[in-house]
Amino acid sequence: MQYPNFSRVSWEFIYLFVLKISENPYFSCYHGGEGMVEGIRTSEVNENFNIQVAGFKSKITDFKQLMQDLNKFNSKCTIQLMDAEGIAGKYHAEHATIHAIKAFSRKDNISKDLGLEICVRASGQRQISHALKMLGLKNGDMKVCAVAVDCENDIMERLEDILGERDDMILEADDNKLKDIYGISSIEAETAGSISKLLMERTALLILEN
Repeated sequence: MQYPNFSRVSWEFIYLFVLKISENPYFSCYHGGEGMVEGIRTSEVNENFNIQVAGFKSKITDFKQLMQDLNKFNSKCTIQLMDAEGIAGKYHAEHATIHAIKAFSRKDNISKDLGLEICVRASGQRQISHALKMLGLKNGDMKVCAVAVDCENDIMERLEDILGERDDMILEADDNKLKDIYGISSIEAETAGSISKLLMERTALLILEN
């Protein structure tokens, strides 16, 4: 299969870019993403890509150093870190990742980077600045959702050295916090069946907004 060339942007540029567009203390943290299969069918996504999701209890004190630590990983390995409080369960993150991959294959991606595209799709927002406000990292104690695409099988163990204790329980949906983050009413959640389903529907609807 052919892999398009994903240009790697310098971490310094990403840091300044995110600061400029978000105008708030929330940052996107992602690494790599050079490899991506073109023309992939929905049924092929999980076969062709190694998607891993995990939760971490972290304390972020130096965002720039965190990015530099991530930059040590394989360049074809994509890692996206998001605020776990805005993630409605592990499948929400996996669902967003699949949609991000498919967006690149259709050439209707919103971001030029797969990692940031995962964040955008998870938030259900087309505006990158809005997605970062909902799911971006900030300094201090954080519950972090880490998504890894095409990384080594031990990537989450290695991320513990950077992010701290792994705890997948933090990925479980907190309905009250999710309602606040995404502006979801009780009626909307009840109509959809659950907040997780509603957020995944919002992700899917991004396709229709192109």
